[in-house]
Amino acid sequence: MPDTAASPEAQAAVSEKPVPKLPDAVFTRGSTMRHVIRMTLTGSIGLMAIFLVDFLSLLYISWLKNEALTAAVGYSSVVLFFLTSVNIGFMIAATALTARRLGMGDRAGARRIAGSSMGWMVVVSGLVLALIIPLLKPLLGLLGAEGIVADAAERYLLIALPSNILMAIGMGFSGILRAVGDANRSMYVTLSGGIVTAIIDPILIFGLGLGMDGAAICIVISRAVFALVGWHGAIKVHSMVQRPTAAGMLEDGGAIAAIAGPTILTNIATPFATAVVARVVSDYGPWAIAANAVIDRLIPIAFGAMFALSGAVGPIMAQNWGAGRFDRMRATLRDSFIFAGLYVLASWAALVLCRHWIVQIFALTGPAAEGVIFFCWISGPMWFFIGLLFTANAAFNNLGFPLYSTILNWGRATIGTIPFAWGGARLFGYEGALAGMALGSVIFGIVAAFLAIRTIATLEKRQHETPALQPRPA
Repeated sequence: MPDTAASPEAQAAVSEKPVPKLPDAVFTRGSTMRHVIRMTLTGSIGLMAIFLVDFLSLLYISWLKNEALTAAVGYSSVVLFFLTSVNIGFMIAATALTARRLGMGDRAGARRIAGSSMGWMVVVSGLVLALIIPLLKPLLGLLGAEGIVADAAERYLLIALPSNILMAIGMGFSGILRAVGDANRSMYVTLSGGIVTAIIDPILIFGLGLGMDGAAICIVISRAVFALVGWHGAIKVHSMVQRPTAAGMLEDGGAIAAIAGPTILTNIATPFATAVVARVVSDYGPWAIAANAVIDRLIPIAFGAMFALSGAVGPIMAQNWGAGRFDRMRATLRDSFIFAGLYVLASWAALVLCRHWIVQIFALTGPAAEGVIFFCWISGPMWFFIGLLFTANAAFNNLGFPLYSTILNWGRATIGTIPFAWGGARLFGYEGALAGMALGSVIFGIVAAFLAIRTIATLEKRQHETPALQPRPA
């Protein structure tokens, strides 16, 4: 009679919750260009869904034919972008550390660091909210918002801002799914928010007559869906997030902060530069702020793949670094630069061809329309070099050099933006400010690409000189 008694190991295996079988280091084999394209395109679809939330809200608000409300949404977007930048910093840390562990074959360590990262995202996003909400009025004043515009922006933000915690949770789950290599489910997380907005936004704004309040309420609802879909993919499907504990969060806090801290400073540089330009052009009146608001929504829709590219390169780089595959790291960087050039060329052509239609749907006229049309003409060269900077940032953040990203992004946001935008505005008006900002981006994009190539060479040299120096668990 066969022995039916099971060993303790077998009993533990049976009792353990089954985990979906997905190759843990999928990026260490196969075509690097295929990985870059797949991760970027799926990321673009999901990321553009997030940006679509803002785009549709602004479009619907512009149909109310109140330039002050359109300007108010523009000011609000700068504040919301700041909070999103903080969330992105922690998402990048979660993705990099989780992917690196998977590249080493340490799935248990990957689950633990993913859980700790999610715990810190919730804590920090809540603290940031507690700091910003009492300061909304002076912050909007610093951006140049006054009177009715400032009051409308404050009301909009008071409704939308508390949902930042839900946004942080959803972004964290999305980053963990990308670390595993599940590009499709990561896309579903962000895509869900865009679908909800497309359906609910017009109902709240026009159907129920809530106007700007309806747009803000829709942001809250879409972010709740965003977090729920992410939870299902990262926890229910992949069981990739261990329940965070205080001890684990303290233990992993150093490794998370080492990436998240500089990355947050890096990401804050972008809304800072946006705020600088908004302040420079605010002297021209509400039409300039309205034009800026439209441009701020056009950028992620037209060039969303550049934002997604930085997120796509990260886990590919991190897994291959964990596996010691420097040849694939170089190939990933090269393929990313090629992809950036081809994508920007196509998007630039589309913007130029659609420039008159764009100003019509936003009901822009006069100098506001002229400013948006001018942006369409100069956007291509500007965003190719910003794409180089974003790609290089991903390499720095995931390969242990996050300070490079901080220095380069703040360099672009300050010496690459302030003198160029201010000088351009004084010489050529609103269009001069846009052109000046574009020129600064060219300089820092070139420097970043060069440093990214050098970074990989430095890591490879270190390994050859000291073979024991391999990426280790945090």
